[in-house]
Amino acid sequence: MTQRIWDAYLTDRDKELLKMSGYGARQGFGRRPALMVIDVSYAFCGDRPEPIFESVKRFRNSCGEEAWQAIGVIRRLQDAARAKGLPIVHTNWSVRPDGWDIGSWAWKNSRTEERPVVRSSNLDANEFVREIAPQPTDIVVMKIKASGFHGTPMNSLLRLLNVDSLVVAGTTTSGCVRATVLDAFAENYRVSVVEDACFDRTQASHAINLFDMEQKYADVVSSGEAITHIESLPAGMFELPTGIAVR
Repeated sequence: MTQRIWDAYLTDRDKELLKMSGYGARQGFGRRPALMVIDVSYAFCGDRPEPIFESVKRFRNSCGEEAWQAIGVIRRLQDAARAKGLPIVHTNWSVRPDGWDIGSWAWKNSRTEERPVVRSSNLDANEFVREIAPQPTDIVVMKIKASGFHGTPMNSLLRLLNVDSLVVAGTTTSGCVRATVLDAFAENYRVSVVEDACFDRTQASHAINLFDMEQKYADVVSSGEAITHIESLPAGMFELPTGIAVR
């Protein structure tokens, strides 16, 4: 049997139970997918590839080198999606300048009030990483909580495009990725989470949350599988935004 990233964290009891439970069946990709890139900003990646223990000193949410490895994978997914004219949806964090609406985020982290900038270029840490930043025809959904669906127009925008499934990448696996996947599952989208295009700060939470999503809410796939599926789709299925301002 093929080893999965979460196998090292499962007990013998867990493995035996999984053989009996029926969970973890493969649902398959949908026919009209959108690529969703969750929160890939400098805040979660740092301003350059470096060990996480160095990066997190300056960017408390940084996922270090693993983030930059995933960025290259996300770029390949974007290239494949653009070649077929698939929707690409980006989410990002948005709060008031005074931080008043940060709400419950402030309750579980002692460094919440930090607002770092990327020192080499003076960019705001919440800006999208340049290598995978949204293009004019992409869709950007700003959010204040973990899920890209919570309190946003995400679902209505996807329905407008007649999207039936999501290919999900981004960060963090245990936080905003998982929350978005669960809400997409609740809305009856088929969801595929691209393992090597997702990243997290801690290795255990990355692996176990992939495991949980694979068992109940999504298929956890490789970028190769996702790209092969995207390349098999007909081009021009969607009427994407033009990116041109209305005069």
